[in-house]
Order: sequence, then structure tokens, then C-alpha cells
Amino acid sequence: MGAHRAAAEPTPGERAGSTSLGDLLGEVSRDLSTLIRQEMALAKAELKESAGKAGKGAGLLGGAGYAALMAVLFLSIALWWALGTLIGNGWSGVIVAVIWGVIAAILFAVGRKSLKQVDGAPETVDSLKQIPETLKPNGAGR
Repeated sequence: MGAHRAAAEPTPGERAGSTSLGDLLGEVSRDLSTLIRQEMALAKAELKESAGKAGKGAGLLGGAGYAALMAVLFLSIALWWALGTLIGNGWSGVIVAVIWGVIAAILFAVGRKSLKQVDGAPETVDSLKQIPETLKPNGAGR
């Protein structure tokens, strides 16, 4: 049975000896193309699954943010009413508004300071500056 199979199907060494270099390169090219297509399909499937999970997570975070906003709103109203029993509703509303103004100013200052510390992509900019002049387009449109 082993001799019959060997006669019907050449060994890899026999096949390599009778195959031209062009055929071998073509086979490698086809195999590489197949591999790349399969990897792309796998990446697409993984990204689709990840995007679905990320979308669900983002929706849940949005809901949590809305719930937190409602909690802050009603706590502010409760503070307004509680202070209103002591100093009147008008002044208590002003006090609550000033408290929120101070919080907003602090958050603004901290956020602005944080944004000023962002460098962007200094290594990329540096490497782009080092591109030789010969690789840059010239005035002739080449």
C-alpha cells in the first residue's frame, strides 16, 4: 500500500525537483495571499465583536453619567430648600449657584492645565523633520 501511494503522489523532494521556480513563487504568493485574507477576516471578526462590547459599555457609561447628573441636580435642589428654611429661598439659590460656579472654575483650571501639558506627537514630528530633501516632492510635480 505504501509503494502504491508513493507512485501516485510524488514526495515533496520529487515535486520540488520537477517544479519551476516561477511555479514555486506563484504558489508562495497564493499561500501568502490566502494567509493575509484569513488574517484580515479574523481581525474584522475580532474588531466587530470588540466594537459591540465597547458600544454596550459606552451606553452603560452614558446611562451612569445621566443618573449621576440627576443625583447632583436633586441634591442641589435639596440643599437649596434646606438653606431656604434658614435664610430664604432667594439667597439659598444664590449660594448653591455660587458653589457650583466655584466647582466649575476649579474644574476648568485643572482641565486647562492638563491640556497645556499635552505634547502631541513630538517623536513623529521630529522624525518627519529628518526626512531627506530627496524624498520630499519638488516643484516639478514629481
